[in-house]
Amino acid sequence: MKTKQPRKQRRQLIYGDLNRLKREMGAHLSKSLREKYKKRSITVRKGDDVKIMRGKFSGVTGVIERVNIIKGRIYIESVQVPKADGTKAKVGILPSNVMIIKLNLDDKRRITAPETKEKGAKE
Repeated sequence: MKTKQPRKQRRQLIYGDLNRLKREMGAHLSKSLREKYKKRSITVRKGDDVKIMRGKFSGVTGVIERVNIIKGRIYIESVQVPKADGTKAKVGILPSNVMIIKLNLDDKRRITAPETKEKGAKE
């Protein structure tokens, strides 16, 4: 962000472009993935295995079921709370509070993206 003013930063998070909001959806990589891809964090995607590091559900691991870019939340399969009528509701978690344990590598470009940045830095 170009501004330091908190009110303008909040406004940009609410009314920002989707490609800008997607960049805010990053999470740290585990140590093994960090060594493999030479990156500290990466954008979360559906199908990634994550471990929750902070909050009420800290220590819980699961697979990302849904990513909501507009709200800035991710929904994990095993994270639910009971509602008053007895049904279960998914809990939205900030991606900054999770650590990616295993990447979903269905997309070929996702595999090459960290490696190409590494090659560009060496040259």
